[in-house]
Amino acid sequence: MTRAFVFPGQGSQAVGMGKDLAEAFSVAREVFEEVDEALSQNLSKIMFEGPDDQLVLTENAQPALMAVSLAVSRVLEKEGNINLADHCAMVAGHSLGEYSALAAMGAFSIADTARLLKVRGKAMQAAVPVGEGAMAACLGLSLEDAQAVAEEAAQGEVCTAANDNAPGQVVLSGAKAAIDRAIEIAKEKGAKRSVLLPVSAPFHCALMQPAADAMAEALADVIINAPSVPVVANVAAEQVTDPEEIRKLLVEQVCGSVRWREGVLYMKDQGVEQLVELGTGKVLSGLARRIDRSLTGVAVNGPADIESFLASL
Repeated sequence: MTRAFVFPGQGSQAVGMGKDLAEAFSVAREVFEEVDEALSQNLSKIMFEGPDDQLVLTENAQPALMAVSLAVSRVLEKEGNINLADHCAMVAGHSLGEYSALAAMGAFSIADTARLLKVRGKAMQAAVPVGEGAMAACLGLSLEDAQAVAEEAAQGEVCTAANDNAPGQVVLSGAKAAIDRAIEIAKEKGAKRSVLLPVSAPFHCALMQPAADAMAEALADVIINAPSVPVVANVAAEQVTDPEEIRKLLVEQVCGSVRWREGVLYMKDQGVEQLVELGTGKVLSGLARRIDRSLTGVAVNGPADIESFLASL
C-alpha cells in the first residue's frame, strides 16, 4: 500500500497529550526533553498536566503538537527498527503540521523546529489585537461559493478563505466585522451551518503579514535540508523538496490558504492510497474519506496505535 504520513495542526491539542508516550518509551521522553531545552521552558509539563488555558495559547500549542508528532515518529522508527521515509511516498502537515512533517523527514532539527514554532505562535498571536479578527467555518459550501461569500462580506476589510479542509468544509478568516457579515451571507447562500471558531487570531489571511515578516527573518537563519521524501506544501498543494523553495513557501503559508483538500487529492493522483496521521487527534485521518472515498485514514497517537501500525507494515 502506498501511504503518506500527515501531521495535525492547531486545534488537536489536549491536556495529557504525549503523556502515555513519555511513560512507555524513552525515545519519546528524549524528544520532549529536547523541545523543553530548546525553548528554555517546561512545555512537556503543560502538555501532560495543563492548565488548558496555557496549552491552548498559540505559542505553546504549536510546538506542543509538533513535539507529540515527532515523538510518535521517533518511537515508530526505534520500536519498528525502520526509517519512516522508506514507508511513505510523501508527507504533509496542516498549517503548523507542515513544520512537523519537515522535521520528521530531516529538513529541520527538532530544536530548530520548536524555536521556529514558538516564534510563529507568538508572532501570529501578536499580529492582530484580540477581538479585531475572527475565523468561521462554512459547512456545506464549495470552495468557490465560500470565496464568493468572503468577497461579498469583505466591504473593504480582509475576508478570505483560509482553510479548504474538505468538500463542504471551508474556513474563512479576516476582520471580525467582515466575518460576522460572512456568517449571515453564507446562510443566505445555502450553508448548512456557519459558526465562529474559538481561535485567538485570524490565521492564514492578509492580517497575518507582521507574522509572515517575523517568520521570514526567523527562517533566514535556519539550516533547511532537503527532506527524505517530498513534502506537499499547504500553499502550493503539490510536492516540494528544494530547501529554498520550502523556506519561501513557509513564509507564504502564514498569510496564504491551507489548500488541504487539493493537497490530499494531489497525493492521491501520485498514487497515495492511505493517509497515516502521526501525533495528536484524528482530524486529518478523518478527513481522508471525506475528500476522496477511495482513500483510507489511520491515526497513530499512542502506544497501542504504534503497535498496531507496526504490525501492519
